[in-house]
Amino acid sequence: MRMTVLLQFIIGLIFGLGLIVSGMSNPAKVLNFLEFAAIRTGTWDASLAFVMAGAIVVTFVGFKLALQRSRPIMAEKFHLPTREDIDARVIAGPAIFGIGWGLVGFCPGPAVTALGFGTKAAVIFVAAMLAGMWLARFIASRPSMSGIVTPADRIGA
Repeated sequence: MRMTVLLQFIIGLIFGLGLIVSGMSNPAKVLNFLEFAAIRTGTWDASLAFVMAGAIVVTFVGFKLALQRSRPIMAEKFHLPTREDIDARVIAGPAIFGIGWGLVGFCPGPAVTALGFGTKAAVIFVAAMLAGMWLARFIASRPSMSGIVTPADRIGA
């Protein structure tokens, strides 16, 4: 158990350092990337496209290698999604994520990383993110919406 926690900490540390080095924890850099109108003027910052492309390649290779195994190294089984349909949550979740990312330049990982800098924007964003997570679980727990299951609920099942 301790080894698993230590390994998770090290992986999180590497991820956080990658976010800092790539500039993903800097909202101004992210917003400059998302400012597509700046392409015409030559002031658009395309560097995050390379960060994202690199992340996609690493993730693709990592999943290919990991899923060739019969089981994960530090767990009993893989927890993979089984649903293939597209419902309102699959549309609304990424839309809300994208709107938030575009408005403030933070997404969850970089925002948590930016907390280490003590910026007010990061604190406000993380607080709002946690409130949104609580609200989503609250709505999902309402009897009228009992058919909605959050991804975290599926893992515990």
